[in-house]
Amino acid sequence: MDTVESKPSRFLHLSDDDLAKCVHCGLCLDACPTFRVTGLETESPRGRIFLMTQWKRGTMPFDEEQVRHIDLCLGCRTCEGVCPSAVPYGRIIEAGRADVEAARKPSMKRWLSRTALREVVAHPQRLNALGYVTRVAQNLGLTSVAGPGRQLPPLGPRFQAPPGNVAPAIGKRKHRVAFLVGCVMPIMYPQSHAAAVKLLQLAGCEVWFPEGERCCGALLAHNGDIEGAEQLREVNTRMYEAGDFDALIIDSAGCGAHLKDFYPALKGRVKDLSEWLAVVGLPEPKHEVKVRVTYQDACHLVHAQKVRKPPRDLIRTLPGVDFVEMRHADICCGAAGLYSTLESDMSNKILQQKMEDLMRTNADVVSVANPGCQMQLQTGLRSHGSTMVVEHLAETIARAY
Repeated sequence: MDTVESKPSRFLHLSDDDLAKCVHCGLCLDACPTFRVTGLETESPRGRIFLMTQWKRGTMPFDEEQVRHIDLCLGCRTCEGVCPSAVPYGRIIEAGRADVEAARKPSMKRWLSRTALREVVAHPQRLNALGYVTRVAQNLGLTSVAGPGRQLPPLGPRFQAPPGNVAPAIGKRKHRVAFLVGCVMPIMYPQSHAAAVKLLQLAGCEVWFPEGERCCGALLAHNGDIEGAEQLREVNTRMYEAGDFDALIIDSAGCGAHLKDFYPALKGRVKDLSEWLAVVGLPEPKHEVKVRVTYQDACHLVHAQKVRKPPRDLIRTLPGVDFVEMRHADICCGAAGLYSTLESDMSNKILQQKMEDLMRTNADVVSVANPGCQMQLQTGLRSHGSTMVVEHLAETIARAY
């Protein structure tokens, strides 16, 4: 066993106050996807908090075998929704991962993921170039693989902001909103962005696309690179502060949670697309949506942002729709950003549990609010030979217009 002597000074990102909030009551156990799969205490939130607490205190040796329990956490924050002590587990696991990465022996897989995030995802032009190359390769039938068992969606033209970086309101202008284009969404799911922007325009919003916007930092923070995430937040904060808008609209749940948690200058103005549309309203739908729809909660929307009702209400208001609630809709599907690539075995086990619940709905469409969920569920349904369509919530609503 590889053992490194643990010193309290090593674990500087972890907060003693945050760790002390956990009273180890165990109410989080059944909510945790990895505990549900393994039944192991060490694969639960309170088990991981215990490990991190002991490492910070220096009362337990830090070794690679124990670090695996931190690696296997999805960071889905489902535990936060059931915790009576309001333990900020999302903040704890990100800080813990940063401390772990600083203390552990580097592996090629971890180094590659960190490098890809810092040197590609954090740089829009490089990411766009990679998207172009991947699109060409797909057209030639050379590749569509995104990781073990995972396939990228067919990539079309990248989402582009309109001339002048402003999309005018349709009808009377009621609001001016900024729109997060982000890093992954415009390349992988440009149609989702297009549908979201069209809905905002229909709701009377003038939509502004900030020039020079970078990745929000969520993917880096989730993977233990807090310093890299902070650098991106500084760039974006300066850009947002120079703009004039009523709200910053996000259609990717992971990005929305990160912006709400770590962009204090935007406090109260970051809104998920669904919560914004639920408040400002949409015009009367023009078409019936004669499909059976179920909804998969994005973890960082329902647990981190506490947005549960608006997406369901928006779907239910679509004329002709048959909405069916999925069992365990708020349990993670196993995507979790890069998790499905870095921890493919556990990701697939969680996905198979999700497939059981999803297939029982007999839905035509499963609506989602995060790109990782979309790719993960598409992979699962494809492996089951299902014809169920996975699409972003914005696309589901746009069916009525």
